[in-house]
Amino acid sequence: MHKIEIPQWAIDRTLERRGKLHVHENLDPAKTALIVVDLQNGFMVEEVAVAYVPVAVEIVPNVNKLAAAVRRTGGKVFWIKQTVDGASAVAWSEWLAMMTPAARQSLLTNLAPGSRGHAIYPGLEVRPEDEIVQKYRFSAFVQGASDLPQRLRAQGYDTVLITGTVTNVCCESSARDAMMLNFKTIMVSDANAARTDAEHNATLASFYAIFGDVMDTAFLIERLEANAARPIAAE
Repeated sequence: MHKIEIPQWAIDRTLERRGKLHVHENLDPAKTALIVVDLQNGFMVEEVAVAYVPVAVEIVPNVNKLAAAVRRTGGKVFWIKQTVDGASAVAWSEWLAMMTPAARQSLLTNLAPGSRGHAIYPGLEVRPEDEIVQKYRFSAFVQGASDLPQRLRAQGYDTVLITGTVTNVCCESSARDAMMLNFKTIMVSDANAARTDAEHNATLASFYAIFGDVMDTAFLIERLEANAARPIAAE
């Protein structure tokens, strides 16, 4: 697991702007969606990995706990799958153009629909009531990436919990864009995974100071259960 260290400047700036450490602690569980970003074999199983992130395997228990808590308290879980197909390879050709031929072929092979790399990691507990969303950009919320924002709004979700991998790429991109689309957004510090602690903590610090909230799994579950048991106070 990552050694999580939020720098003091980020904490100070958060308190200065918001007056409290956790601006979204009164989240409404019935309006909360857990977004699980790219926890696929293509990032977690070395032989089919387009970018191997060992810590992504270590966060699986926390993601499963949080998913169970979200379902139990009235929210919903959305599993996001990074997808590379013929259409997206053309529409987002600049991403592929920056790569070596070997890296490009790895993406086209291991994130193609139906491939082993594209599949959700088997240790994750996906339930029939959950939704699976194909994603064609780093961010699940940017125009052209997926229909996730429309699904969330249609079902009345105004709060998103961001988990998955890679913290400083698809998770951060999704979290920032979600906030800018007016969703209350929380990054889960011990349910995101990067390649290094430095990258992980840099993302959490920037996001916390400016874009939204950062909480760990235990605190979030406590908040979901407490808020489900009482009327939600206005933020």
